[in-house]
Amino acid sequence: MAFIERDGVNLFYEDGGKDSDQAPLLLVHGWSCFHGHLAPQAAHFASQRRVVSVDLRGHGQSDAVGPFTIEQFADDLAWLSAELGLARPVAIGHSMGGNVVVQLAATRPDIVRAAVALDSPFYEAGAMAPVAGPLLEGLNGPNFQASLDAMIAASMFGPHDDPAVTAEIAAVMSSAKQQVAVDAIASTMSWAGADAIRACTVPVLTISAGPGGVANMGAPITDCPHLFTAQTVGAGHFNQVFAADQVNAMLDKFLSIVG
Repeated sequence: MAFIERDGVNLFYEDGGKDSDQAPLLLVHGWSCFHGHLAPQAAHFASQRRVVSVDLRGHGQSDAVGPFTIEQFADDLAWLSAELGLARPVAIGHSMGGNVVVQLAATRPDIVRAAVALDSPFYEAGAMAPVAGPLLEGLNGPNFQASLDAMIAASMFGPHDDPAVTAEIAAVMSSAKQQVAVDAIASTMSWAGADAIRACTVPVLTISAGPGGVANMGAPITDCPHLFTAQTVGAGHFNQVFAADQVNAMLDKFLSIVG
């Protein structure tokens, strides 16, 4: 575990696993989360390849210095990869983290070998404008905590998720800093994710948590030749935690294809 400073901003990361001839992994958490929410993937792959898990700026132990946008997060990852000597990693992100790694893959294919998005939403440009206003109004005002907690309770977990682990994740998300949470979700909802996937020239895998989940809020993307799609069974939004065996098996197969 270590910090690395970028222009006065301390970014936290965990560098584990082992160097091998297989592509390293870059693991990226979701909105209002931290690197530990991809611990099942870090543990699964640590015996095979190098694994770097990050706390995005404003999250976990990283400094809360903005901007907190998809583009800035992706730029931080590109910089971090170069600083740590990661040779074209496969970038794996959950939720907003999946948006970030796809942004990185779309704009810097020289940096990453492939991208994986775990239950991440990919909206067409402008599609979320009608609902973004009311959501951001609640999060941006004096009722931030109540709005945040209600959003977490309503959309983050499924009926089969372990209640104790659910409570742990919810507690982390509930402690999010208001400006970080507001700016990051505003960026996510305005970001043209479907266009970013179409712009990718490296392979992209999306693993949704099922119908009605966060990843299924947009129309399916069918016009991207580099896109692989999959779905887990019996888990809510945090399918990388509650269906880790399914997600890791799919990642094993995808990695056997891309390196």
